[in-house]
Amino acid sequence: MDYQQLEQQYGLALYPKRDAVLVRGNGALLFDDQGREYIDCAAGIGVANVGHCHPKVVAALQQQAESLMVVPNTLYNDKRSLLLEKLVALAPDSINRAFLCNSGTEAVEAALKFARVSTGRTGFVTAMRGFHGRTMGAVSATFTKKYRDPFAPLIPGFSYVPLNKIDKLDAAITDDTAAVMLELVQGEGGVNIASAEYIAAARELCTQRGALLIVDEIQTGFGRTGCNFACEHHDLQPDMMTVAKAVAAGVPMGATLLSEKIKVEPGMHGTTFGGNPIACATALATIDVLIDEDLAARAQHCGEYLERTLMSAPLSQVRAIRRQGLMIGLELKGKVQPVLESLMAEGIIALPAGATVLRLLPPLVIDEPQIDKVVSQLHRLLA
Repeated sequence: MDYQQLEQQYGLALYPKRDAVLVRGNGALLFDDQGREYIDCAAGIGVANVGHCHPKVVAALQQQAESLMVVPNTLYNDKRSLLLEKLVALAPDSINRAFLCNSGTEAVEAALKFARVSTGRTGFVTAMRGFHGRTMGAVSATFTKKYRDPFAPLIPGFSYVPLNKIDKLDAAITDDTAAVMLELVQGEGGVNIASAEYIAAARELCTQRGALLIVDEIQTGFGRTGCNFACEHHDLQPDMMTVAKAVAAGVPMGATLLSEKIKVEPGMHGTTFGGNPIACATALATIDVLIDEDLAARAQHCGEYLERTLMSAPLSQVRAIRRQGLMIGLELKGKVQPVLESLMAEGIIALPAGATVLRLLPPLVIDEPQIDKVVSQLHRLLA
């Protein structure tokens, strides 16, 4: 059967497709319908942190599917209750509650609504090159014009400042600012890393001026940067955090994590599928694997190994390497698309982060021989 033709005929042409039909995954490897093996350096765009089809995660999903698949949020559920407890325990000390939803963009939408209702203010400040999602509130918070312009007019009240420019952030936060929302490492924007000084200033300015600080950990969460959350690198205590992607190893799930500053009343927000038993059971098993296998530490080790090995040979086509944990961006002197295509031809799946940045987000279970194969091809292509 020609699966590519079926997608082209019946699906929307919203994504630039690569010439492979993927049907199976194991750890850091993917396999297509022809049996060809690929080293996955995309992880479903930062989703498969514990690897593809981890047996403990698969077992939890199967067991829950045989027990109960759906229950509304107007009734209690065992797996939902346990996951809420586990997320709060894993998060920074400032977090004491969570709202469960289905995706990162939904987590952002909830955070924006909660910020307005809790502060009585309407304004938001976000960073240039940041990316927060595709729904109307989340895309309003996103600076890049290609995501915004086709859908204008968007939600008013958003202003944008350069990352790591404290004076610009200072000037942007006013008496009408409900919240500042930042990625501590900008994934889609090019793996740009916020400085410790900028992060500390954001926390202090928000506290001084009565604005909330929302940290978007949708791509950086669950071990990716070498800690459970990027906040931990700075002992940062946010007022809200948005998480998704890796929380349930591929089952759609997101969450907005809240501090005591957030004031909401029954009926202000809701979800049909958020916090469903299958997603919650899968997330519980995923977090257990993350902790039991110490994958945050593994991300730090593998990231250091990859960078060190990569820099062992000249890379004349690379302007800069940016890395935190196993979240890596190679800023190239030319376009990234030909490099992605060449890597794909050699059995390596990687990501762009803009027109000239190669992004590597492998599963945290990737091993050194697999990293060596990736680096060997990068040396060949970028030397």
